Amino acid sequence: MPHALQELVTAAVLFLPRLGVSILTFVGFWVAAAVLGAILGRFGERTHVGTDVVRLAQRMTKTGLLVFGAVTALGTTGINVSALVAGLGLTGFALGFAFRDILANVVAGVLILVYRPFTRNDRVAVAGFEGTVSEIDLRYTTLTTEDKRILIPNSTLFTNAISVAQSAAR
Repeated sequence: MPHALQELVTAAVLFLPRLGVSILTFVGFWVAAAVLGAILGRFGERTHVGTDVVRLAQRMTKTGLLVFGAVTALGTTGINVSALVAGLGLTGFALGFAFRDILANVVAGVLILVYRPFTRNDRVAVAGFEGTVSEIDLRYTTLTTEDKRILIPNSTLFTNAISVAQSAAR
């Protein structure tokens, strides 16, 4: 039994430097994500890019760097990450297929926020619906009329012809 305990202690002592480097690697990616988020925030303030687009870019950058940092840190400790990366790829494909309508709306929402074919308070007619744009979200655009609110999926706005009467404030 003392021999097994000695082997365990030896393995732990040999593993500690790799664990330390792995933790430092992940912390480095975390710091990089925070710095890039701040840079994107300042870039958004200096340009005329919408705050919604800047926040989305910040979240995507942070999430991507943290996932990449976690995989890199695990690889640094000696864990075989090839199966993990393949599993992440297959999981991403399956989730993308399962949530394709949601993803289509989110991508269309990002494109609407970037290209700004209309803004809040514009009068819009699309796919048989007409109203004043009260909110633009990543998934839906909300139109209001005198008596109701209409939520239109952004993919519908992106794939159909839109009639826009711009507000005077624009």
